Amino acid sequence: MRIYPDCPVITKTVEVGGLSKVDLIRKLEQSSILLNQYGEKLLHDDRFITTETKYSVEIVELSVRDLGFPNGATLPEIFKQANELGLQLCPPELGPYLRLEYVDQEEGNAGDLSRKKEAPTGSVTIASHLISDEESFPKGFYVRKVDGVLWLRGYVADNLHVWNPDNRFIFQLGNE
Repeated sequence: MRIYPDCPVITKTVEVGGLSKVDLIRKLEQSSILLNQYGEKLLHDDRFITTETKYSVEIVELSVRDLGFPNGATLPEIFKQANELGLQLCPPELGPYLRLEYVDQEEGNAGDLSRKKEAPTGSVTIASHLISDEESFPKGFYVRKVDGVLWLRGYVADNLHVWNPDNRFIFQLGNE
């Protein structure tokens, strides 16, 4: 098994910041990006901070398997291993900006929109700093595309949930 950095990866640079929270929400609406209730809750929370100064974030997209977990892993295990491999958690505000830029995302399966306790097919989870330790509060965002519609969705998962080896995450490339 080849693990990061010795595996195929997707990297890109995303421009983040430059908008107030109100303007960012307006831009998501104008771009016809849909949010689920967790995405709304996270985006509208006072602890979700936006930066009005633009900056670039270099990201890498990897599967849980690419991190060395052929049988899946929990979020704490995934985050710890990524850190040991020189990757960093993303700022929470990356989610909306990534969704605005990542319009050519691969289609996910519309039939599993209501699947519980699993990341939906075709989704990509943004590994980000938590803004709350509350178990019922969204941990972060994931992006997906279903029937041509772009989604920015929030998710809730406890530290015991085992993510599938094929689940995909985005991390910030470390400054080495």
